[in-house]
Amino acid sequence: MAVRQALGRGLQLGRALLLRFTAKPGPTYGWGRPERPGPAAGWGRGERPGQAAGPGAELRRLGLGLPGRYRFFRQSVAGLAARLQRQFVGRPRGGAGPCGRAVFLAFGLGLGLIEEKQAESRRAASACEEIQAVFTQKNKLLPDPLDARRWQGFRLEEYLIGKSIGKGCSAAVYEATMPVLPQNQQVAGSIGLLPGRGPEIIPRGEEEQAPLAPAFPLAIKMMWNISAGSSSEAIFSTMSQELVPASRVALAGEYGAVAHRSKGGPKQLAAHPNVIRVFRAFTSSVPLLPGALLDYPDVLPPRLHPEGLGHGRTLFLVMKNYSCTLRQYLRGNSPSPRLATVMTLQLLEGVAHLVQQGVAHRDLKSDNVLVEPDADGCPWLVITDFGCCLADERVGLQLPFTSWYVDRGGNGCLMAPEVSTACPGPRAVIDYSKADAWAVGALAYEIFGLPNPFYGQGSRAHLESRSYQEAQLPALPESVPPEARQLVRSLLQRDASKRPSARVAANLLHLSLWGERTLALKDLKPDKMIGWLLRQSAATLLASRLAEKNCVETKMKMLFLANLEYEALSQAALLLCSWRAAL
Repeated sequence: MAVRQALGRGLQLGRALLLRFTAKPGPTYGWGRPERPGPAAGWGRGERPGQAAGPGAELRRLGLGLPGRYRFFRQSVAGLAARLQRQFVGRPRGGAGPCGRAVFLAFGLGLGLIEEKQAESRRAASACEEIQAVFTQKNKLLPDPLDARRWQGFRLEEYLIGKSIGKGCSAAVYEATMPVLPQNQQVAGSIGLLPGRGPEIIPRGEEEQAPLAPAFPLAIKMMWNISAGSSSEAIFSTMSQELVPASRVALAGEYGAVAHRSKGGPKQLAAHPNVIRVFRAFTSSVPLLPGALLDYPDVLPPRLHPEGLGHGRTLFLVMKNYSCTLRQYLRGNSPSPRLATVMTLQLLEGVAHLVQQGVAHRDLKSDNVLVEPDADGCPWLVITDFGCCLADERVGLQLPFTSWYVDRGGNGCLMAPEVSTACPGPRAVIDYSKADAWAVGALAYEIFGLPNPFYGQGSRAHLESRSYQEAQLPALPESVPPEARQLVRSLLQRDASKRPSARVAANLLHLSLWGERTLALKDLKPDKMIGWLLRQSAATLLASRLAEKNCVETKMKMLFLANLEYEALSQAALLLCSWRAAL
């Protein structure tokens, strides 16, 4: 469309100039009876007889030489100009008639306008790259709490394990720490823990009796091993998806040796603030942890429970201990519309990072999102539990769906329409590039205070991703910003090709939250956008040096600037402006 408009403007200008400077009568060339022009008519001064009259010669004869910025086009598109001349003049060596002159003038002016637009875009893209480079360095994650003990933490016996903090369909999670500091060792001894004889476990009911309550900055996830076998190789191979968010150090212990022997391993996900990070991964014998006999007796090994079906060895993952899940947070809190928008933005940032890394989570739900409030109580969201993810280097986000036995992911209620309606076949492929973004749109209902329309609760009717119509989606409250309401509906479009990507959707919310004055302009030009980005960069750098460094909004601005891409930003700006114009 931009090319068509530019050529149209050039053509209009060319016609106007042609009428102005060729109004007097004279011989016509090219459209009337063919006449051979003389030197004064057809050849400019300094040109050889028989030389083809190009657009430059014609414009020089009329006194309309193009500016210097158009010289590139006069030289680089000479072949195309000659073809146009032959088409409109009929003779390669004949003079260009009025129509030919108009075509050449429109051609040069149109290309000049295109070049000017491209130069603006190149300058904007270059500025975005420079801003991105600055904030990529500034946006480094805090070091892992176990980095100082690089070669420790690969044995279960090194941890002090506390109470259970959750369990799912495939694992149980416990709070934990490493009792290496003197105060932790005194606490461990005071409550009767025996080092060197299995993992340190605080007996249930004795936490309150401890003279000092130990801090538990870590969480240990113990996978339930029903079918993976008891060898480390088989366990790591079967549960490799859980290792996708693991750090390099986490895989340097036992798993590193196993992966080296097997010459393979899971796809490794780069770190991101809105994605869980696994600090350690190792296998160990299954211990009898607090509440195991009551909460999950069937998956214990027979040596711990006679009727248990589990193997004696399993996988353990060490992570940061977060305050609660998103479901638990929303059960006790009602975030404001702006805060809910920021929370939705965090999920989109995490999903955009996964897509950029070629990973699909495929099991997004409020139980698989962890929450950590900042000093002001503003929640920071982290995507966790990658047990159902698609992280295959060979297929990327395009999963061959050759039979019904192919695993399509976890939570069926929040499975995108292109996944839930897929039919297997020899050449069938499921595209997961926008599936997680659809799930974020469904989760947004919960974040904004409404029931998830795709969950059935009691007698309430619910929608199914296989068959729902977009008109059936419930309206969000009027208190929700109109851009956020429109975005949620766009994310839940059945046709994935009409759905914005997670990166464009995240940029749209960033612009909606921070760029109100800039986007209020009717004619939003690249230089205006870049000026706004530079001001945001300066303000964010200043805020990051002050006490606001840990503020959620400051961290979100730093993420936005660290992932700045001009093309995705332009798409988001155009989409947002079109929505506002339609309101």
